[in-house]
Amino acid sequence: MLSTAIIGAGPYGLSVAAHFRRSGIPFRIFGRPMDSWLAHMPKGMMLKSDGFASDIYDPESAFTLRQFCAERGIEYADAGVPVKLETFSAYGLAFRDRMVPELEDKMVISVNRSRDGFRLQLDDGETVQARSVVLAVGITHFAYVPENLAHLPAEFLSHSARHHEVEPFRGRNVVVIGGGSSAMDLAGLLREAGADVQLVSRREELKFHSQPTGKPRTRWQEIRHPQSGLGPGMRSRFFANSPLAFHYLPERFRVEAVRRTLGPSGGWFIRDKVIGKVPLHLGCTPQGAKVQDGKVRLNVRAADGSEREIVTEHIITATGYRVALERLTFLNREILTQLKTVMGSPVLSSSFESSVPGLYFVGVAAANSFGPVMRFAFGAGFAARRVTQTMVKTLAKSTASAPVAKVATTAE
Repeated sequence: MLSTAIIGAGPYGLSVAAHFRRSGIPFRIFGRPMDSWLAHMPKGMMLKSDGFASDIYDPESAFTLRQFCAERGIEYADAGVPVKLETFSAYGLAFRDRMVPELEDKMVISVNRSRDGFRLQLDDGETVQARSVVLAVGITHFAYVPENLAHLPAEFLSHSARHHEVEPFRGRNVVVIGGGSSAMDLAGLLREAGADVQLVSRREELKFHSQPTGKPRTRWQEIRHPQSGLGPGMRSRFFANSPLAFHYLPERFRVEAVRRTLGPSGGWFIRDKVIGKVPLHLGCTPQGAKVQDGKVRLNVRAADGSEREIVTEHIITATGYRVALERLTFLNREILTQLKTVMGSPVLSSSFESSVPGLYFVGVAAANSFGPVMRFAFGAGFAARRVTQTMVKTLAKSTASAPVAKVATTAE
């Protein structure tokens, strides 16, 4: 019986595994390394997170992004130098090689309850028994497509998570729907690749992060707007540094804070690739679409109530991700029905354990319990430390309570 199985090999899964390894917790980890980054984000994009907030976490901070870039001769700064997708992906693979060599590039196709924990079925036919399971699945399981567009055939509609390569759209007419970084990154990259691209957003104004000035911050600025892994400001500092305190806030406040905090916005570096270069339809909400004569006719409603039609060859919805546990099709139906949820996300204890004993969730699925930091790589450090502390205690208890065989003694 394995102590713990980790499902997922992105920043959260790798961070948890590195901590388990250092603490001597027996585990196996399954998944394609850095899959969301290598296969589901557009080549050429850059991370919104600053360099110091883009680490994958080992217990001793022995292999940071800064160190990786220094070893490879890649330009790096804690802030002010955007982190390229290719750099972060390569860092994740190097972290795997150095810190989590146990990673098995296998997919878990089913998770069922068993008498002593869980039974996992792998895509190569192997069955694994584990007392605990840590789900560190990425965002791509939860890609959201508006219901009024979901009926369109795949030939005419796709989610941004499907497009690591934008070159196939060269010379084609494309409409990107969304107002966040995914939409703006993709629109800018599509234009550079030679696509005829338009951006549709219900937001009346696109928002961008402020460009660093390069000047030292004053003491007053540091006090009033302290820097954090989620950006400057007291609220961001709290969300970034105090996920456990966030967990003890009233549930209604937590859910609303996660919904409203750090809304759609683009990195400062994408502004010049979009503004004045990509046709924008702002304040426009998609009402529906139909295919006619080999083209998609998208109907949108403007803020003033007027409607118009946009004709295109393909629509890409960069409309984000919404946690919905039923999308995790590898989880047995019995487990799904026993999971207590709020707004589609699991209700978690202070140790990331769900209502199903022994089943833990880290990453985006834990955001409603521990705050918006769980939507970013920066939250992986806290999650890894917290889950490891719990597993160490659980392992110690199980060892202490293990039955001891009777020993025959001889009388003197």
